[in-house]
Amino acid sequence: MKKTELFFSTLFIPVDFAMIIAAGISAYYLRFSDWSVSIRPVIFNLPFAGYIRSLLLIAVLWMIIFALSGLYQIKSARKLAQELRRVFLACSTGLAVVAILIFFQRDLFDSRFIVLVGFVFTIIYVSFAHLFIRWLQRRLFFYGIGVHKVILVGNSKTTDNLIAEFSSNKAAGYEVAKRVRDFSLETAQEVLEFIKDREVDEIIQSDPNMSKAENLRLYDFANDNHITYRYVADLLEVKVLRTEVAEIIGIPIVEVKRTTLDGWGKIFKRFFDIVVSGLLIIILSPIIGLAALIIKIDSRGPIFFSRRDDGSYLYRVGQGGKPFKYFKFRSMIPNSDSMRYKELADRNVRADGPMVKIKDDPRVTRIGKFIRRYSIDELPELFLVFIGRMSLVGPRPHLPEEVAKYENYHRKTLTIKPGITGLAQVSGRSDLLFEEEAKLDIYYIENWSLLLDLSILFKTPLAVFQHRETE
Repeated sequence: MKKTELFFSTLFIPVDFAMIIAAGISAYYLRFSDWSVSIRPVIFNLPFAGYIRSLLLIAVLWMIIFALSGLYQIKSARKLAQELRRVFLACSTGLAVVAILIFFQRDLFDSRFIVLVGFVFTIIYVSFAHLFIRWLQRRLFFYGIGVHKVILVGNSKTTDNLIAEFSSNKAAGYEVAKRVRDFSLETAQEVLEFIKDREVDEIIQSDPNMSKAENLRLYDFANDNHITYRYVADLLEVKVLRTEVAEIIGIPIVEVKRTTLDGWGKIFKRFFDIVVSGLLIIILSPIIGLAALIIKIDSRGPIFFSRRDDGSYLYRVGQGGKPFKYFKFRSMIPNSDSMRYKELADRNVRADGPMVKIKDDPRVTRIGKFIRRYSIDELPELFLVFIGRMSLVGPRPHLPEEVAKYENYHRKTLTIKPGITGLAQVSGRSDLLFEEEAKLDIYYIENWSLLLDLSILFKTPLAVFQHRETE
């Protein structure tokens, strides 16, 4: 999902709200204008302050109707006729709601003229706002902003037509970064090398005659490399979970959805992360400050564990397999991190997978054992959530050397941002086998909802106080 698409879809919300308010105010002043009064005198009392309060309520209700009508679906650039039709239907539904409100509360509005004119003005204002924003979105395509860079896979007339359309019609918002005619093992390696230092947003399989083995290989390739996968709609045997059909130059193309966190789910989750992490930082600041002080008093060394033994920054692997700088409270003696792979390797209780967990770890300081036991060492991760590197809920962030040992299907856990807590953490914490943890994380990714996030967050304190085999 392109950031520009998220931006424009989010932009519609305050703009539409402003347009509804502007339409209501315009209708009010038109009714009380000299021209209108000369035609039909005003015989009711409607103070502007009271009218504005009612108008704000109506605007909120209309915004909900707009959202339910699909006006804010994340789209590259919906057809203008479809956009205007949705605006008209949404406004008509909003008018029906106002009519119902007036029926039950007559004093809400005393003027049918204001209601009807406000309805017409809203259609006009919102339509012009949407037309302008969609026009601006398309104009930016000519400058390469928001353009979807795609790899086309296929040796068919459909592929040739798509290439010709994308090349000649910049307003379509697509740029062909590469075209391959098959997806053999050699081609897969070639494409892998190609995307290492180039941005690619989508892979479109446009050849209905491609073999099943190549189709499956291409699907797995896109999934492993966190690239949106689309295919010509007459493919019937590709393994898919969630799909969305779009039309490009009259050709039905299906997009495979990797997670419900694509689109508005991503926006809702990010907003939730910012608000809740900010509140938790404020609420837990005494504990965070006290922990920092005790760590400093307890043992020599830095307060935070943010560097490896060789002095390099500590990285964890985040969304899309991209590493980010990571830190948490130091719970071990300085310069002892690499011991897990050497002197203490025989104490690893997570030999079932790529992770390393040491039981009765001799590197842990006195205060370190306590803050690990109650996950206080991970509280600084709230700042990583606030700045957008992590999320409150998601798969735990692993080290690059651990991720390098993943099987292909484990990489599904890198589809979203890592989290402070997650479904695996409230289902057994560090006592789970790695395979069990990965399965729970993948289930979370494929079945995400805000309700599931809230459930996990409420269960986390209970999980923290439960006994664990490893700390």
